[in-house]
Amino acid sequence: MKSTDLAEVQEKNFPLLEEKIGLKFKNIDFLVQAFVHRSYLNEHHEFPLGQNERLEFLGDAVVELVVTEYLFNEYGNPEGELTNWRAALVNAKMLASVAYEIGVEPFLFLSHGESKDAGTKARDYIMANVFESLIGAIYIDQGYDACKQFILHWVVSKLPYVLENGLYMDAKSRFQESSQELLGITPTYRVLEETGPDHSKIFKVGIFLDKELIASGEGSSKQEAQTEAAEAALKIKSWKGPKIEIIQRKPGDPIQ
Repeated sequence: MKSTDLAEVQEKNFPLLEEKIGLKFKNIDFLVQAFVHRSYLNEHHEFPLGQNERLEFLGDAVVELVVTEYLFNEYGNPEGELTNWRAALVNAKMLASVAYEIGVEPFLFLSHGESKDAGTKARDYIMANVFESLIGAIYIDQGYDACKQFILHWVVSKLPYVLENGLYMDAKSRFQESSQELLGITPTYRVLEETGPDHSKIFKVGIFLDKELIASGEGSSKQEAQTEAAEAALKIKSWKGPKIEIIQRKPGDPIQ
C-alpha cells in the first residue's frame, strides 16, 4: 500500500502543504516521511515509511551550505562574524520559528504522548528538526537549486532582523556589552528562588544593574534562567547590542 492511500496520510492533506511551500513533489513519500517522528512508529509499526531523522541529517547540511554560501558571497566580514551570523540563522530557535511560520505543525506524525506537548520547548525542538527533514526531502526530490531558493526565502530573509537586533550574540553578552557601553555598569545575576526536588529544580534568577533588579527569568539550570532574564532585560531596556560594521561585497572583490 502506498502511503498516500492511508487514511491518516489523506487526513493531513499534503497537497495543501505543497501549495503552502510552492513545490509539487515528484515522489510525495519523501514529503510525508519528512514529518514522521520516531515516536509515531513506536505506536504504528505497520506504517510503510521510516522516521525522518536521516532526512533531517541531510537537510541540516544543506541548510548550512546554502546559508554559508550566501554569507560568503554577499559579505566581506571576518570569518568569526560570519560564523556568528550563520549560527543565528540556523539555530534550533530560528528554524522552529520558520517552521511555525510556514505552518507545518498540523502535518506532523507524532505519538499520543508527543501530540500533547504543543507549545513546549520539546515541540519547538521537533519543529526545528522537521524543518531540516523537509529540506532533506526537497533536496532529494527537487534538487539543490529548489532547496536554495526555499532556504533563501524562508531563512536567509531573516538576516536583516538578526543583524538589526544583534541576535548573532547571545542575550547575556548583548546585555552586558550594552550596559557597559551605555551605562558603564557590568550586570550581575542572583538566584532569587529555587523550587522543586533536587533532581528537577527550577531556578528563578534576577539580573541587576548595581542594586536595581531589571528582570528575572526561570529555567531548569541557572544558565538557562540567566539567559531568559537577559532576554527579558533587553526587551525592557530596548537594547539591541553593540553595532558592528556590515561589509557588503561587490562583484570582483577579493575573497580575503
